[in-house]
Parts: sequence; structure tokens; C-alpha cells
Amino acid sequence: MARSETTAALPFESFGRIATGQRGAVATSQPLASGAGLAVLRAGGNAVDAAIAAAAVLAVVEPAASHLGGDLFVVMYSGAEKKSWALNGSGNAPRGATPDLFSDGIPERGPMTVAVPGAVHGWCEASRRWGRLPLADCLRDAIELARDGFGIGPGISRELETQRALLSSYQYSREQFLAGPTHTGAVLRQPGLARTLEAISADGVAGFYGGEVAREIARSVREQGGVLDEQDLNEHVSIVREPIQSTYRGITVLEQPPVSQGHILLQELNIAEQFDLATMGPLAADALHVLIEAKKLAFADRHRYLGDPDHAEVPMGWLLSKGYASQRAGLIDMAHANAQPEAGEHNPYGSDTTYLATADAEGNAVSWIQSVFSRFGSGVVAGDTGVLLNNRMRGFTLEPGHPNVLAPGKKPAHTLNAFLLLRDGTPYIIGGTPGADYQVQTNLQLITHLIDHGMTIAEANDAPWWASEQGNSVVMENRMPELSLADLRTRGHEIALTGGWQGGRTVQLIERLPDGTLLASSDLRAQGHAAVW
Repeated sequence: MARSETTAALPFESFGRIATGQRGAVATSQPLASGAGLAVLRAGGNAVDAAIAAAAVLAVVEPAASHLGGDLFVVMYSGAEKKSWALNGSGNAPRGATPDLFSDGIPERGPMTVAVPGAVHGWCEASRRWGRLPLADCLRDAIELARDGFGIGPGISRELETQRALLSSYQYSREQFLAGPTHTGAVLRQPGLARTLEAISADGVAGFYGGEVAREIARSVREQGGVLDEQDLNEHVSIVREPIQSTYRGITVLEQPPVSQGHILLQELNIAEQFDLATMGPLAADALHVLIEAKKLAFADRHRYLGDPDHAEVPMGWLLSKGYASQRAGLIDMAHANAQPEAGEHNPYGSDTTYLATADAEGNAVSWIQSVFSRFGSGVVAGDTGVLLNNRMRGFTLEPGHPNVLAPGKKPAHTLNAFLLLRDGTPYIIGGTPGADYQVQTNLQLITHLIDHGMTIAEANDAPWWASEQGNSVVMENRMPELSLADLRTRGHEIALTGGWQGGRTVQLIERLPDGTLLASSDLRAQGHAAVW
């Protein structure tokens, strides 16, 4: 992407690290996963095959962030079909999960927080619809790493120690993750997980949602005090729909439809489009103020309207309309921060994740995100399957009448979302990040850096980061300009500084140039790797 004249001198340090290739690109948070995806591309697979291979490896080597017992969302463009798709690989509440079981509220962890795992069905559905290689070829590296083990890195070592009390509370979790040493360089083997991956490799959906694996998952959850049963697993399906979309200064932005909160990013962009951010500059107080206030307005609507569209009305057309965005933008007071904006009135409503991006020479573009919700999810491993289960039931509310209220067989609202940017109907940017509620805020920053300020994908990735929290609280990296920080504080923003490269995100970006060249950038705030061919 060409740098605009207004950003010839960036107000921050950028290392500008970009990998370039012609045939394929894989950007993930873990070198082993990027290597697996690239190997599949070199073996004749496409970007979807590469994404499955990388995702399966991430489930093995980043168990705190994603696993077979978690969920998955994908926004992708099929080069062969010349069409975009959104895959919802999230699970429902178990049939036995009724609100009366949670008189003391939905717990943070444990077997009662487990929703039906959706990720594996999502892998299989993506492979069936768009993949080229057999699923077994895509899972080979993950099976090997689970069976033979991998060297624990400093991040996983730290997570295992931090969550030792949680994992020690459940027999199968203790046996899987804490039976041996957990220091950096120690080898973690997960033989039960390897057997489950082999069953999926051989039988696809039936290898996980039926037969011995499903029976053991259901048995062990019941044994440990949960309500998930075999029928819940047998009946699970993925949902494939068209993405929701909006435009931002002529660029089409694709996102996940509900139950994902992807609409928040589109609403934020629609509001920001009402302001001349390019003239303001990327880290000027005016630009930061607009984006932070746009986030608050969009989140107010999320809390009011987001839920499972199969169980509640989600007025998406109205929420994403430019007219509504103009009304919301008019509520931004450039001199004062608004601690608690109200949701708009419609007249007729976790904390860790893994994101990856892939692309190939055939025009396929894949924006892929999967998660077990909190660190190590529920903390519960399902018997001898080696499957770490999510705590996604925490995504529900118990407020009667709310669109996101818990009900058996219903999907909870999800923070998971991933985006594609299209120019003239063709994807040119693939991007996303983990980070729960930080995701849509980080993605807002990336897109405005790219489009308004003409940054390269590496510069957008390297730019100082912020995140709006409750009220007027904002976390910002300490590389923000001092003048901007002082100005924002006079407007009422309560700013807490964090380290210069310690933002709560792990961004992966891929760009396709007009001549087909692929550029890839992995966030320097993590141990990720952008691999190209």
C-alpha cells in the first residue's frame, strides 16, 4: 500500500517488518502453526487447507487460547466462486442448561460453563466446502505435535503456572497439562488429544460429534458436574451465511453476522466516517477522541440489541445504516468524553483467542478466529479425549427478556470477529486479532490507519495501541504522543498507560497487491510469524 504524503513521517517508531510472497501467505501467533499452514500450501493445498492446518496446530500448542473444545468464526472469499462467506462454528447451550440451574449466576469456570464445542465442525465444514486436500493431510502436523510433543515456550509456561490452581481442580486437566514439568523447553505431550485428532482425520464430523469421542466427552462432563450430553454433540451443525458488510470511504468491509459482535466494527467505522480523520493525523487527540467515542456508542448498541438471531430480532439493517451512523456521530462532543452513552432506539439488543490469516495465488482469502473464551476455557478436559472445553456459557445474560438471555439450544453472543477489506469487489486486506472486547477496537484502529492514513500493514501493526474500557477509562501504550495524552485528559478521558509494546492484541495482517503479490505482517507484541511462499 502506498504511503500518503500526510504520513511520510510517522509519529511513532515502526520496524516495518513485512514478508512477501507470490503463491501463499500464512500469518499466525505461533511459528509452528504458520509452518504447518505453509507446508500444506506447498503440498498443493489452498488457503482454506492452510488455515485448517494452522488452526489445528494452534489448538495443540496454544491450549490456553484455543482448543478442540472451543468455537470458530471465519470470514472468507472464495476465488473460484468469486463470493464471500461467513462461517459460524459456535456451539449452543446444552439442552439441559436452563436458567433455573444458575440461581447464583453463571459461574466463571467449571463444567456448568461448557457450551457445545463448535470449532471442529467448523474445520470439517470449511474443508468440505472449500478445501482441496483431504482433511487428514491438514491435520497431520497437529497429530504429530500432540502425540510426540512440542517444546513449551515462555508464554505457555507462564500460562500453565498462572492457571495451575484451575487446572489442578480437575483430574483430567491435571493429568494432561501438569503431570510433567512446565518450564520453558519442557516437552508437553497430549496422547489423548492425538487420538481424538486421528479420529477426526479418519471420520470427519462423525469422529468428534459421534461415536466413542462424543460418548466420552458427554460422560466426562456429566461425571465432573456438567449437563452437556451426547445428543447435544450429535445434533450440532455449523452455519454458513453471507457476511454482513458496510463501506468505509469506498472500501467494502466484511464482518461476521450475529451472534458475533462484528457489527460493532462496522458501526464504529460508519460513525468515524463522518469525521475527517486524515486531516487530524493518526495519533492526534481529535482523531483518538473520535474513535474512542465511536466505540462507546457502538458498544451501547451491542449491549442492547445483540443476541442469537434465531431467537431474537437483531435490527442489523438499521444498526448499519449510514443515516443512523450520522445520528450517532452527532452525539460526539469533541470537547468532552461521554462515560455512558445510551443505545439508539429502534422503533418496530472472556478473554482469550487465536487469530490467523491465510491467502493463496488463486484469490482465496481467509480471516479465521477461534477460542475457548477465557484462558484455558472452563478448565475442564473431557476425559481421555484430551479435549479442553470452553466456558462460553459465560457469554449469556440471565436478564429476562434480553436478546442474549440464556435458553437451551441457543447460542450466546460472541466477541469473536474477523474482517476482510474489499476493493472493487476483490479482497485486498485480511485482518484480525484476539482480545475479547478489544478485538473490534483494535480492528477499528488498523482499518483507519490503513485507509485514512495510508500506512503499510507493518506500520498499522506497529502503531501505538489503545483500548476503551468501562466509562471513560482508556488503556494506552506509553508510546502515544505526550501532547495527545494531555489533551485527552482535559476532555475527561481517564488514561492508564501500559508498556510500549504491551497492547492486548496479537494482530495478523495479509495484503494482496494488484499484481497478486502477497504481503504479510505479524504483531511484534507476540511470538507470531508471517510465513510466505
